[in-house]
Amino acid sequence: MSIKPLILLPDPVLRRQSDPIERVDDAVLALADDMLETMYDAPGIGLAAVQVGIPRRLLVVDCSREDEDQAPMVFINPQVVASSDERSTYEEGCLSIPDYYAEVERPMQVTVDYVDRLGKQQQIEADGLLATCLQHEIDHLNGILFIDHISKLKRDMVVKKFTKLAKGRSTAAL
Repeated sequence: MSIKPLILLPDPVLRRQSDPIERVDDAVLALADDMLETMYDAPGIGLAAVQVGIPRRLLVVDCSREDEDQAPMVFINPQVVASSDERSTYEEGCLSIPDYYAEVERPMQVTVDYVDRLGKQQQIEADGLLATCLQHEIDHLNGILFIDHISKLKRDMVVKKFTKLAKGRSTAAL
């Protein structure tokens, strides 16, 4: 396993629609393991493959608390198939937009179809933090960032800030 470098805003790969995974093989499982290691190292509670520069429909999550054992979950080709009318609001952050947080309102409960590590079709009904995390990561697979759920004014300020930071990083590398 290895820690992968994270792709940061404003990198255009974050806006790319991720491609489906045709079959679960050793390469997909190795990528999932690398993503889990990267997520834990960051630290975060969710990570989509596109955030490590691989636009494939794969994500990992672990919403366990610090005082609990780790509970890693791998979702291949996940898709929200149902969501509640009831809404909840969480303060979200993103490993690809470091140190920026905003309140985002999403459906409180979701049903997600996905393929597991064994290549078996599964379905999970999630609520609370897990529901929010799954929606956030599935958004990544569709080229959507959590800042797309906040006001245009706030979003534009965040994008401008991270574009300026990226230009600073690229000139520092010269």
